[in-house]
Amino acid sequence: MDSHMSFTSHLTARLLPNDYQEGDYDLIGLTVLPEYLIPITSVTAPEVSILIKMIDCLWNTTMSAPVKADSEYKRDFNGLNTKPSLILTSNPIPSTTLEPMTVIMQKTKIHSRTSVSQNIFQPVATSAPPSVFTTRSDHPVDRKGIKPQKDPLQTNKFYANFFLGNQNASSWTHPYSVAWVKGDAKAKSWGMSITHIDADKKVFDQSTNPPRYFINPISNLSIIISSSELGSSTYLSTDTLTSTSVNVNLHPNSSAPAQITFPLVQGMGFVTALFHGGTPILQSTIFFRNITKYLTAPKPGVSKYKITLEDNAIWFLYAYSPSSANLEFQFVSNQLLQATFKFNGILQVAKNPPSNFLAEKIYDTACGTYATSVTLVGSVNSDSGSYTFSYIKGGLSNTTLVMFALPHHVASFSLDTSKKITDIQLETTTKGKATAIVADSWTMIEHLPTIIGFRPWNPQFPNDKKILSANTVNSIRKVANVEISQDMANQTNLNSFYFSGKALAKFASVVYTLKELLDDECVAQVGLSKLKSSFALFISNKNQSPLFYETAWKGVVSSATYSTGDKERDFGNTYYNDHHFHFGYFILAAALIGSIDPNWAQANKDYINTLVRDIANPSSADTYFPVSRCFDWYHGHSWASGLFESSNGKDQESSSED
Repeated sequence: MDSHMSFTSHLTARLLPNDYQEGDYDLIGLTVLPEYLIPITSVTAPEVSILIKMIDCLWNTTMSAPVKADSEYKRDFNGLNTKPSLILTSNPIPSTTLEPMTVIMQKTKIHSRTSVSQNIFQPVATSAPPSVFTTRSDHPVDRKGIKPQKDPLQTNKFYANFFLGNQNASSWTHPYSVAWVKGDAKAKSWGMSITHIDADKKVFDQSTNPPRYFINPISNLSIIISSSELGSSTYLSTDTLTSTSVNVNLHPNSSAPAQITFPLVQGMGFVTALFHGGTPILQSTIFFRNITKYLTAPKPGVSKYKITLEDNAIWFLYAYSPSSANLEFQFVSNQLLQATFKFNGILQVAKNPPSNFLAEKIYDTACGTYATSVTLVGSVNSDSGSYTFSYIKGGLSNTTLVMFALPHHVASFSLDTSKKITDIQLETTTKGKATAIVADSWTMIEHLPTIIGFRPWNPQFPNDKKILSANTVNSIRKVANVEISQDMANQTNLNSFYFSGKALAKFASVVYTLKELLDDECVAQVGLSKLKSSFALFISNKNQSPLFYETAWKGVVSSATYSTGDKERDFGNTYYNDHHFHFGYFILAAALIGSIDPNWAQANKDYINTLVRDIANPSSADTYFPVSRCFDWYHGHSWASGLFESSNGKDQESSSED
C-alpha cells in the first residue's frame, strides 16, 4: 500500500509512508469536528474527532491507473498473489490543467479542543439506514449454529471460526487458544482444546538472519475438556455474541440441550467450562505425566488438581460445584482422565508460567469466578482520554477475577489499575507477554494529540500556520495542479469500493491542499466541484456495485457477490472483509470535503453516517449495526477478516489501513 495507517479508536487514524523516519517529513494532521463531518443525532453525543497524520509527499503520488469498469478485484484467501495485479499501469500525466473559475469559498473554522465529555460511546444514529440502500434479508454466509439474539451479530471478532467453515479452526483469547476438536483423528475427542505456546516452543526461520518468520505450533493440544457423552453427533452452537465475548456450547446432538458451555472473553485467566450434567473427561495429545489431587481445598466446594504434561508444562484444574460435590478423576491412560460421576458446576484450567511459583496462589484465590462479557466506557478531558473495561462475572460473586493484559494495556494503566498487576506472565503468539491482573475492571489513560488539525503541524511549532517552506509550497503547487486535472470521474467510478475509495480520498486531499495550503481557491473549487460530482454517484447508490443493507448479519455490503456469486469479489466486501478501510477512504474523503464545505457534509450526513455505523458503531443503542465491527478494543487495532474461516485466526493484513 502507499502508506502506513493505524486506526487507534473507532474514528482515529495515523498515516505514514512505508519508509517514514521521524523528522524527515512535514507532517499534516487532520482533525474533523462533527459539524464538519457528521452531526450526531443523540443530544448527549460528545465531540468525536478523526486524527490523521499525513505526509507532504502524499500529494505527489498519483493513483494507480484507472482500471476498466469490467475488471475484477479479488483476494486470494489461500495466501497467493492477488488476481489480477493491484497495480496495473501508471496514469499518464495530463498535458493540460484545469481552467480556474470564479468562486466563493467558505472559510474553515478553527475550534478549541478543551471539552470534557461523559461516556464517549454514544450512538452516531439510531434510525434505519437510508432508503437509498436496498434491504435484503438474505446473505451468502449461513449463521451456522448461532442462536437467535436481539443484538446484531458480530462478523469480524476473534471467535468467528466457531460459526464459519467446519467450526473447528482455532480462536485466540490470549494467552490461550481454543478450538473444537470435532473428532480429530489424533485426539479422538469431541471436546474443546486449550493450547498455550511458550516462547521456547516457537519455531523460527533458519534460512536467514534475522528470521523472516516464526511459527506457533498449534497442533499439540495441551488440555481438552469434554464429556463422555459427546460423540460423533456432537453439535456446536454459539450464543450471546458481543464485541468482546461469546458463549460456545457443545450438545450431544442438535436437538439436545447444551452439555458444556464455554464462556470466552479475551484475556481470560482461566479457560472455563460450565457443565450441565455431563461426565467430565480431560484429554491431551501431549500426554499426561502425572495428576495430583490436593487434599486441602483452596475454598469451600472447590476441588483442585495439578496436571503435569510430558512437555514439562504444569496446569492447574479447579472444579466448583454449588452442591459441594467433590469431583474425582480416574487415570484411564496417559491421554485420558475421566470423572467418576456426572457433574453440574464449573471446571477451570490455567497454565502455570515456567519457573513461577507465585501463580498457583493467585489462581487459588481467583478460582470459581469467570468473566462473561465486558462493558466499555470512555471519557475525554481536554487532551487526556480514558477507557475502562468493566468485566461482567459469573460464578462466585465474592471472588475477584484474574485476567491477562497485553503490554499496551499495562503501559497505559491508571495508577489504581497498576496496583493490581502481578508477576505472572504467559507468552502470546504475536503480542509479547501477557500479564495477569487481579481486578474486576481496568482503566487505561491515553494522551490525545488534540492540537493536530488538517493543516501541517510540527511539535516544535504547534501554533505556526505557515509551517511549510516556500520551496515546499512551490513544489506541492506544481504537482497539485497536475493531479487535480486528472480524470476524476473515471478514476473513482470503479467496481471496487476499495479502489474507488482510495481515489476519492486522494482527490479530496489534493483539493484540501489547494485551498488550505496553497490558497488557490479558484482551482480548488474546480476540483471540489468535480469531487462532489464523483462522490454523488456513490451517495445516490448508483455506482457499479451498489450497497445493500442486509438484515441477516446487519450491515451494508457490496452487491457484487450477490450478482456474481464470487465471494472474493472486491476483496470479500460482501463477506465483511476490509470494511474499515474500504469505507474508511470514503469517510476520510467526506471529512476533507466537509472541512471545506460544511453544508455538503450536512446534506450528505446520512450516507456517510451509515458507513461509520457499519465499521465503528460505538453504541448498542444503535440496533442496526454491531458495536465496533472491525476495531478490537482488547488488541487495540482492527481486524480485516470477515466471514471467512481462518485457520490462523483473524488478520489485519495491512497496518497502513488499520
